[in-house]
Amino acid sequence: MAAAVHRWTSEGKRVIYTLATSGEAGIEGMPPEECGPVREDEQRRSAAHVGVDVVEFLGFPDSQLVNDEALRAAVHAAIERHHPEVIITIYTGEEYGPGMPNQSDHINFGNTVAQVVAERGGLLFETAPSGEHTVELECEDVEAAVASLAEHEQYLSVLDPGTPVAEQARRQVDMSTIGEDGARRSTFILRASTPG
Repeated sequence: MAAAVHRWTSEGKRVIYTLATSGEAGIEGMPPEECGPVREDEQRRSAAHVGVDVVEFLGFPDSQLVNDEALRAAVHAAIERHHPEVIITIYTGEEYGPGMPNQSDHINFGNTVAQVVAERGGLLFETAPSGEHTVELECEDVEAAVASLAEHEQYLSVLDPGTPVAEQARRQVDMSTIGEDGARRSTFILRASTPG
C-alpha cells in the first residue's frame, strides 16, 4: 500500500497510520522488549518516505490479536480521534497467493476494522493482491515504496539473511504492484460503504 500512500500524499491528502501492535514478536532472536522499539522506529522512518508523519501504535500484543471488545473499542476510538474520510485496512484473505499464507494478526485486525466500520458506518477499503479499485502509480511512487519498505532493515535482514534488504524491498514492491499488463498499480477491494 505504500506506493498508493505516496501517490495520495503527493496529491495533498493526509494519511495517518494506526497499527494494532508494535511488532515486538517479529524479529527472531530479539526479545520483545527490545524488538518493539526497534520495529516502531523502523515503521516511523518507513512512513516518512511516503509522506506519513503520524504513526500510532495501539499497544496490543503482537501475534496474539483477536477480534474482541478491547480491540474493537481501540479501533473505534482511533476513528473518533482522526475522523477519516476513507479507511484502508490490511488484507484479510487466507493467502496472498499459492504457498504465501497471510498472518493471523493481519486477518484479525482487518476483520475487526471491518466490523467496527460496519457498525458505525463509513467507507472502508482493504488492500488485496487483486481488486476492482486501483491506484495508478508513477515511478516516484514505486521508488518511495521501495525506500519505505527497506527501512524495515532489522526485520528484513533476519527474515531473509541471504538477500540484501534493498533487494527484498524491491522484489516485494514489484510483486505487489506490477499487473499482468506490466502497468504499475495498487489494488483494493471495497469492504464497506455505509453512511457514517
